[in-house]
Amino acid sequence: MEWELIQAILIIIGIDIVLGGDNAIVIALASRNLPERQRNKAIFMGTGLAIIVRVFLTAIALYLLHIPFLRLIGGILLIYIAIKLLTEEEEEPDIKASDSLISAVKTIVFADIVMGFDNVLAIAGASHDNILLVAMGLLVSVPIIIWGSKLILKLMEHFPSLVYIGAGILAYTAAEMILEERRLRPFFEQYDSLHYMMPIVIIFLVISWGYRNNNPASQN
Repeated sequence: MEWELIQAILIIIGIDIVLGGDNAIVIALASRNLPERQRNKAIFMGTGLAIIVRVFLTAIALYLLHIPFLRLIGGILLIYIAIKLLTEEEEEPDIKASDSLISAVKTIVFADIVMGFDNVLAIAGASHDNILLVAMGLLVSVPIIIWGSKLILKLMEHFPSLVYIGAGILAYTAAEMILEERRLRPFFEQYDSLHYMMPIVIIFLVISWGYRNNNPASQN
């Protein structure tokens, strides 16, 4: 397997883990009133349908990104999402517990669609138009999100630098999306150094912005 393919899969998995913490919370909240046997069914059915929907939405996003300048716009939006990840405090989503299996599954899938826009956009940018990479990344990362979400959240609480690493992954993906904008390709081809410098500059700006916002004392 080529290194570029492995790199793309690792980036997609990283994006899923960084942006997918809320998904595990939604699953827990939506199914907490169900009996244990039905709760497990709700988790597997809801997660399975959510994966299918996520792949479908990402396929649509891949198609839309072929529209002129949408990769540029998507890259800029992803930079905003990366900064938001660092500077906004997480809030628990307002999800009501369901008393029936079907209702819980519907809640999980609907909440995933509503909350998953940033995830879909980031994965579409990282996949380089390869829907197979999207599916592979989701199949690997979703079980990690579901079963390891509490561990991931604990690690992020104790090691805040992990959030900065996640924001750096998003910033790198944003830079790649901008560099892949077809209408700007002639300009980027004239300045080869941009292919190396732009990701570094965007990562540095995003992390610096987040750090300064989270540590006001450092601005003095």
